[in-house]
Amino acid sequence: MAKDILGKALLDYQSGNYSEDIKTYSSLDEEDIIPIPYLFRDFKKMPYLEQKALKLCKGNILDIGCGAGSHSLYLQKKGLTVTALDQSPGAIETCKLRGIEHTVLQGIQDFELQKYDTLLMLMNGIGIVGKLKNIDLFFTHLKSLLKPKGQILLDSSDIIYMYDEDEDGGYWIPDDQNYYGEVTFEMEYQGEKSEPLDWLYLDYNTLQRAANANNLACELVSKGKHYDYLAKLTVIG
Repeated sequence: MAKDILGKALLDYQSGNYSEDIKTYSSLDEEDIIPIPYLFRDFKKMPYLEQKALKLCKGNILDIGCGAGSHSLYLQKKGLTVTALDQSPGAIETCKLRGIEHTVLQGIQDFELQKYDTLLMLMNGIGIVGKLKNIDLFFTHLKSLLKPKGQILLDSSDIIYMYDEDEDGGYWIPDDQNYYGEVTFEMEYQGEKSEPLDWLYLDYNTLQRAANANNLACELVSKGKHYDYLAKLTVIG
């Protein structure tokens, strides 16, 4: 059984036992941290792209990879119907303790309970696809969860800036790499380390091509300050 590193950290914070942040190790950069208090932020402390996405949410909403549930909590307080979904037991328990009414402990790939007006995937939620080659199957599944005229709201980043730039203004990317946005990372908390996880960052043009290939219209809603963006996907026709 996979270690629930994130869930343990969230539950500790929720229970008043916050002592350290999560350390992350990725195939791209050196050690970094995920500040646990940030995952419990309110609307005012959220980045602009997240605020914009929450304002665009409508109807029955599925918050995919909800984590500590901050987005779900905001939407619920606004009177919207939202379900917080995560495969981390600790994350879902945290959501319940924070008062989120509808929660589901499951990975999105296995979830098919009902259909929604809005599928919300924030904090690079598309990352769970892992590898670009998996995206067609993933989009097919998401479409099966959408009501007519439903929408998918997601943010991601173009991580091309993390590669060395050459004299011509291009970027040097290793030849053995399929797509430069494919990353492997691990999390560590209180001496416990997770298994390596494949994670995907998508530049907007690649997202748009993949969406169009799967009969999804892709709209660039807004750009962030550092290679990040918010997109809206809807079924064509």
